[in-house]
Amino acid sequence: MKRILVTGCNGQLGRAIVKEYQNEAVEFIRTDVTKDGGAVALDITDLQQVLALAEQTRPDVMINCAAHTGVDACQEQWDSAYRINALGARNMAIAAAKVGAKLLHISTDYVFSGEQDTPYTEFDVVGPTGAYGKTKLEGERFVERFCSHSFILRTAWLYGEGKNFVKTMLRLAGERELVTVVDDQYGTPTSASELAKVIHFLEPTEHYGTYHATCQGSCSWAEFAEEIFRLAAKETKVKHVTTKEYAQICPTTAPRPAYSVLDNYMLRLIGGYEMADWRDAIAEYMAGASA
Repeated sequence: MKRILVTGCNGQLGRAIVKEYQNEAVEFIRTDVTKDGGAVALDITDLQQVLALAEQTRPDVMINCAAHTGVDACQEQWDSAYRINALGARNMAIAAAKVGAKLLHISTDYVFSGEQDTPYTEFDVVGPTGAYGKTKLEGERFVERFCSHSFILRTAWLYGEGKNFVKTMLRLAGERELVTVVDDQYGTPTSASELAKVIHFLEPTEHYGTYHATCQGSCSWAEFAEEIFRLAAKETKVKHVTTKEYAQICPTTAPRPAYSVLDNYMLRLIGGYEMADWRDAIAEYMAGASA
């Protein structure tokens, strides 16, 4: 039976991965920072802990979903962000290589500057502007350096079972008639279940390398909010504002990429794999949430 070790198992993607494999003979070693939900407590910033668990459980596959994803918090907590996003990835890579496991590591659109106006491919030049993107990029480099049998998956605007933009908008729709959302940041809302399908697709293969894995199409945050309200049959209106205008209402410390649309070029090349359109994915997610 295949053994898969998942870090961040109680997060949106971790939950989606376990669900994706539910009809297969797979033994999951579920880990998180605490034992909540039956997970094994694992601090990925502690190399000895990671090595000990890997040697004890001998997984065939390791999937690193753990990350410090608070963009503003990362800007204010550089050491913590580096330990989790960079050294944590390094530790997972070292452990995977030692026990002969494949490693799938989740990264982000924030490794790019956001100054481009066409979708980023895997071979476009990286250039993160904030602590979150910079530490995640260092994590990518550690994975490439220490584990040859690895996949790096860059994703964006993720939502699933847990805290996310969709649930925030629906909560606000129950409180307000008008919601203010930025309209000059463009990306692709991506369902955690769609990303889990990509992981399931790549994991049995030897197509190691870096991949972009987002749903198809793109929109602004304001357009995403409007689609959420439309699907939920909410009357709440969206006030479109620029990032600069929004910062006057709700100050932020970290820069956001203005354009971080990713092109899933490698997925198409190796097998013609197409992820769902973002509109179809959010419709499916909301239909399931209301069922």
